[in-house]
Amino acid sequence: MAREQGLLSNEHFTVDGTLIETGAGQNSLKVRPPKDTLPPPADGDAGNPRVDFRGERRTNDTHASTTDPDARLYRKAEGQEAILGFLGHVLMENRHGWMVQTRLTQATGTAEREAALEMVEAKRKRKRGRVTLGGDKNYDTHEHVAALRELKVPRHVTQNTGGRGGSAIDGRTTWHQGYTASQTKRKRVEEIFGWFKTVALLRQTRFRGLERVGWIFTWPAAACNLVLMRNLIGATT
Repeated sequence: MAREQGLLSNEHFTVDGTLIETGAGQNSLKVRPPKDTLPPPADGDAGNPRVDFRGERRTNDTHASTTDPDARLYRKAEGQEAILGFLGHVLMENRHGWMVQTRLTQATGTAEREAALEMVEAKRKRKRGRVTLGGDKNYDTHEHVAALRELKVPRHVTQNTGGRGGSAIDGRTTWHQGYTASQTKRKRVEEIFGWFKTVALLRQTRFRGLERVGWIFTWPAAACNLVLMRNLIGATT
C-alpha cells in the first residue's frame, strides 16, 4: 500500500539494533557443565536460590540461563552491567521511516553488523540499482564496510574515529551530500525503538526463546507501520 501511494523509498535505508531484555533473572544463570562448580545457594533454598555471584566472572561461554537458554549476556555500554537479552534489528527506509525488514538474533558483539548484511543483501537482490545504507558508528568496521563495498552498497555509516585501526569511512564518502542526508534521517530509527519499548511494551519481553521473541519483535513493527500508514495517508487525503 505504501508503495502504491508513492510513500516508500527503494534507494535509501538505515539499519540499527536494540537490546530486548528477557524476563529471565540473573539467578537463572547456571554454570555450564561441569555443574559442580556452581556456587552453593546463599540462603539454602535449592528451588529458587539467592546466589552470591560477587567476585565470580560470568560469560556466555561459561554460563547459560535455565529460564531462557537462547538469551545471552549483553552490555549496552562500557561500565554498565551485562543483562540477559536478545538483539532486535530493523531496516528502515529513509523517506518516511517505514520498517521494511526485521531480524531478531542472539546478543553478540557482531550481531548488528551480521544482521545488517543479511537485510541489505535481501533488499539488494529484490531491487536493481543504487541502494545506500546508513547506520551509527557501531557499523564502522573495516570488515563490515568491505562487505558492503562488495555488495556495491554506498556506506553512509557514522565514522568511528575512536575505534581501533581508525574509521573505515573516508572523505570520499563523507563529503557527499547524500551522506549528510542519511546521517540526518538515520536518527528516526531511535524513535521507532522508543515506540517499541513504550507503546509496544518491548523493553522487557515476557516470551522465551529466539523464535517466539522474534515473532513478538516483528509484530509491533507491522503495527508501527500501520500507524504510520494512517498518519501519512490521512495527511494526504
